Amino acid sequence: MSNDSYPRRGNGFSRALASGFLKTIGWKVVQPLPEVPKAVIIGGPHTSNWDGIVTLAAMMELGLDAHIMIKDSAFKGPLGSLLRWMGALPIDRSKAGSVVEQTVAQFNDHEKMVMVVAPEGTRSGASQWKTGFYRIAEQAGVPIIVATADYQKKEIDFPLVVPPSGDLDADLATIQQCYATVHPRHPEKLSAPIKALREKAGKN
Repeated sequence: MSNDSYPRRGNGFSRALASGFLKTIGWKVVQPLPEVPKAVIIGGPHTSNWDGIVTLAAMMELGLDAHIMIKDSAFKGPLGSLLRWMGALPIDRSKAGSVVEQTVAQFNDHEKMVMVVAPEGTRSGASQWKTGFYRIAEQAGVPIIVATADYQKKEIDFPLVVPPSGDLDADLATIQQCYATVHPRHPEKLSAPIKALREKAGKN
């Protein structure tokens, strides 16, 4: 394994299990995850609970040790151990410092770390994207990896790596363009920015 490879978890059995599941439902990962030690992965379009299931299976097949931030109160009791095993990290919303700052601190504390974020924030037609993912990547000095799930092709892809330039609007436009040609499970639930791009391109 090279020093630049992404953080790993699991073994041959778990990867084979995930690969078998994806094949059973007709899905596949079409290209390798970019080999970077730290990154924010953003997934979309997000219109169905199936998005999360397919994404988790893809991450397991890739052997990726990925994390999501969840409020710390969810970690109380037996559920806490399960959440940590699944890669969740606690975030204290009552503490001084924003969620962005606490997430950046997690990046600074790890030699290798990948955080997964759904910038649309909801699967029901968000009016705009949440930009916390961009501020996290910018402040932590890590790239943004664009991940897509296409329900027509049944393919999970990583079409673009975006190092934050500091120009949020320009970078966001580049990122969102990646999703304009991707077929979601429920097109009517697309977020407004992606829906506008698809309509401009003449897609349903």
